[in-house]
Amino acid sequence: QLACLDSSLAIAPLFKRFGSVIITSGTLSPIYLYPKLLQFEPRVSESLQMSTFRPCIRPLVITRGSDQLAVSTKFNDRGDMGVVRNYGSMLVELCASIPDGVVAFFTSYSYMESIICEWDAMGILRQLTKHKLVFIETKDVVETTLALDNYRRACDSGRGAVFLSVARGKVSEGINFDRHYGRAVIMFGVPFQYTQSHVLRARLEYLQTHYQIREQDFLNFDALRQASQCVGRVIRSKSDYGLMILADSRYNRHDKRSKLPKWILQFLSDAYLNLSTDTAIQHVKQFLRLMGQPIDQEALKSVLLSLEEIEKLAPAPLADDDAAAAQSGGGGVAMLTEANTVVAPK
Repeated sequence: QLACLDSSLAIAPLFKRFGSVIITSGTLSPIYLYPKLLQFEPRVSESLQMSTFRPCIRPLVITRGSDQLAVSTKFNDRGDMGVVRNYGSMLVELCASIPDGVVAFFTSYSYMESIICEWDAMGILRQLTKHKLVFIETKDVVETTLALDNYRRACDSGRGAVFLSVARGKVSEGINFDRHYGRAVIMFGVPFQYTQSHVLRARLEYLQTHYQIREQDFLNFDALRQASQCVGRVIRSKSDYGLMILADSRYNRHDKRSKLPKWILQFLSDAYLNLSTDTAIQHVKQFLRLMGQPIDQEALKSVLLSLEEIEKLAPAPLADDDAAAAQSGGGGVAMLTEANTVVAPK
């Protein structure tokens, strides 16, 4: 098996061809690692907050069930029936309180399959179907696409649905759950990679040897980036809103949650940390009541550009010489961003 261990090889031709390169994404945190991984010296490195007219995101860190038993997908805890039951009860209570669509992410296919089997034996799935239809992501692309179509139909009809999926799967990276298709995203556990993978072990050794990036730093960075990608499915426009449920006691640790993007951390106050399931449900209901109020159109306009402002931002027409330079690659490229940004010079 061949695997590329040096990601800088893929982006090096872009740095060579263009005078200015802007790398932008909502999930670049922690931002200091990217220059090391891609081998460049940034001129500008900036992590930006989201411009909003209301607190449209409500991240909640649930560390324990209603019985005060800590919940986590750590290897030693994931098989604990108390943890399995608490995760199931948490999902049922959240689905009973949240309208329309809910998306739940698990750390792996094997863990999702095992916990669904346990929930079925405990009768939790029967309780869940009283509130929402249940759809499950599989490794088969056709089956998952069909499940997604039916999930959207269930949300459109008002019946409501919950979609059980996997971090690093198709749903976590390529599918948007805007508006009523995703009023909440639940992340069960911290999505670390399988550390016994030969490819991962080789990459960790390469990063340590060549770039002095410690193994645990990279694993934490990669896991929190995946978690951010999953929960980020819930908010897709200025008028959208949604809940981000991080269900694992490890998210309460500062060294973990500090690696979340700034646009999530700006909404994550101390009041939303270290919650039990029943306390989190109270926050959920309060947030949904707030978001259910009519949108203040004047406040919305304050965070949007008017047509006149957009026209002022339009670049002036290129002169003949500049146009020729741009076509030959000397004009550079530019992108607008509202999230974490890294700008790299040639």
